[in-house]
Amino acid sequence: MNILVCDDDRAIVDAIEIYLSQEGYTVLKAYDGLEAIRMLQEHEVHLLLLDIMMPHMDGIRAAVKIRESSGIPIIFLSAKSEDTDKILGLNIGADDYITKPFNPLELTARVKSLLRRYTQLGAISKQRPSIFRIGGLMVDDDRKEVTVDGEPVKLTPIEYQILLLLMQNPGKVFSIAQIYEKIWHEDAIGGDNTVAVHIRHIREKIEINPKEPRYLKVVWGVGYKIDREQERI
Repeated sequence: MNILVCDDDRAIVDAIEIYLSQEGYTVLKAYDGLEAIRMLQEHEVHLLLLDIMMPHMDGIRAAVKIRESSGIPIIFLSAKSEDTDKILGLNIGADDYITKPFNPLELTARVKSLLRRYTQLGAISKQRPSIFRIGGLMVDDDRKEVTVDGEPVKLTPIEYQILLLLMQNPGKVFSIAQIYEKIWHEDAIGGDNTVAVHIRHIREKIEINPKEPRYLKVVWGVGYKIDREQERI
């Protein structure tokens, strides 16, 4: 698999290349956001490691541009560790966030985990249904497609997994901790904001009025669910 590493610090890019190459990945390198966008247009890339503070075009602006046409998994790299910066990264479509200096073992573990989720996105047995419909909302898990009233909806890999989980269990309420643990496969420590940001993004994409959602409902103090009442509408 091809991983694009984008950071203006060439020593960091070279170090990451060593770690990931040892795991069998092919590493492509870029040193600013504009170069990363060009590399994505010219090469097949399966995951992007993207620094935030860079010249010419920073990681935030680059990610916004990339998300206009691609759902590629993005992990942000940054020296900043404040929650507001993590939320900003998630808000513009990042799937994960690692602060510098990082542990090489943690970096490779997160890359492996995100790639596994991306390539096996919601994989379920062929004996089970692959198309899930609630009202005008449809998820085709074979094609990895989401439509609302027949119109395609573009979700990031993490957003897709969350929606698929809820669509596979209509009416069932999942707590924030349950969603985090099932999707990120980690203990839900401090994951509330992460889940909430992704839920908001999903609503903005599948709901006519995200403030009065038809499909993705909150059960206050408990969690979230897909409202199966839409089946009868």
